[in-house]
Amino acid sequence: MLKRKAYDRLCDWKKRSGGTSALLIEGARRVGKSTLAREFGRNEYKSCLEIDFFQAPEEVKQYFRDYSNDLDALFLYLSAYYGVELHQRESLVIFDEVQMFPFARGMVKYLVADGRYDYLETGSLLSIRQNVENIVIPSEEETLELNPFDFEEFLWAMGEHAMATVIRSQFESLKPLPDNLHRKAMALFREYMLVGGMPQPLKVYVDQRKFEPVDRAKRQIIELYRNDVARFAHGYEFKVVSVLDGIPGQLSKHEKKYTLSSLNKNARMRTYEEAFFWLADARIANICFAATDPSVGLGLSMSQSSLKCYMADTGLLVTLALSCGAVGEEDVYRAVLRGEIGLNEGMLTENVVAQSLQGNGHRLFFYAQSGKKKGEERMEVDFLIVRPYENAAGKPRVSPIEVKSPRQYGTSSLDKFKKAFGKKVGTQYVLHPKQMKVEGERVFLPLYMAGCL
Repeated sequence: MLKRKAYDRLCDWKKRSGGTSALLIEGARRVGKSTLAREFGRNEYKSCLEIDFFQAPEEVKQYFRDYSNDLDALFLYLSAYYGVELHQRESLVIFDEVQMFPFARGMVKYLVADGRYDYLETGSLLSIRQNVENIVIPSEEETLELNPFDFEEFLWAMGEHAMATVIRSQFESLKPLPDNLHRKAMALFREYMLVGGMPQPLKVYVDQRKFEPVDRAKRQIIELYRNDVARFAHGYEFKVVSVLDGIPGQLSKHEKKYTLSSLNKNARMRTYEEAFFWLADARIANICFAATDPSVGLGLSMSQSSLKCYMADTGLLVTLALSCGAVGEEDVYRAVLRGEIGLNEGMLTENVVAQSLQGNGHRLFFYAQSGKKKGEERMEVDFLIVRPYENAAGKPRVSPIEVKSPRQYGTSSLDKFKKAFGKKVGTQYVLHPKQMKVEGERVFLPLYMAGCL
């Protein structure tokens, strides 16, 4: 298994919890939840019993229904069926794809109280109505969101451990990399944007260093997502698919707010909000909401009627953008890698920054003013996050982030934002293809440092 940061978080949970809670690994289909749980069970426990509820026969599910009040019998039959010997406090039980059998999730409270084993659950689409019917979500359940591989994990997979270390070190000291290492880091970052962070395509690239089989693997994932829409998005399948297919076009615009009129001239957010929720809950998309009054509590001024919709994995966005033809040819990917053909750079760079911020635990917000009101200046700031601000004794402040793909650009929106919100504003960041530099309270970071914020 390729090295993942989430593995260390699982080890921390085991040590801290001591069997007093179960851990639910949430994430998109094919993001590696099952592989991570299985590897953790294999390495950290004497034995591991995995029940995949996508494939479990009705007989196994009936064990849970019949013996929910007789756990001795339940574990006896499960152990015999799967051929796994269970050891008290030394075995892990995995409920894989638990959304397919909510009854087992509802039993977690009692299984944890029983105390003899540790429990991991994996699942996607966990908030969809049919997946939580007739159960009480156990308070003994902690959650861990598993995202696609970030750039640092991509570097580990590529054998570039030293590069990963130097990038983080230079970010922390606010010093630029030497020019030759900067060029290498940018080249690797462009590869990362094209390959993405889904485990199977990444493994293909690590093994073969070719883009065509990578694209084929990504198309299989997108087809799986489409099948999930047909299976689970009852009554609004068309809207979900329309929003999904519209993401590349929306992100290719100068203003990247999602314009529903491009799907249907009569479309309104109130009739499409369920489609956006579905894509976000499935971890297929990252939704970025407008904050109308930027402050430390960004969610307090969130406007759900104004949003941007990013793909949760930038590699899948590339494939979705190229999906009008046959499987992406090697030459096409190589040309995009070299910047020789016009796959929208702004679309990719803003999406990968959204992916990086989301992966670091930030909720996604942006700020925009149309300039149409009297006395109002037009501005749009790509992202807003909250970070400690050195010039305010380390207290949190709003940090605006602008993402730039060309080498020549302006920063007028950041200037206007600082002027408008004054002391609410902390360090300002510009993410661009060039070297790091610091100008007062404004820090210019190379794009490959987005994951450090």
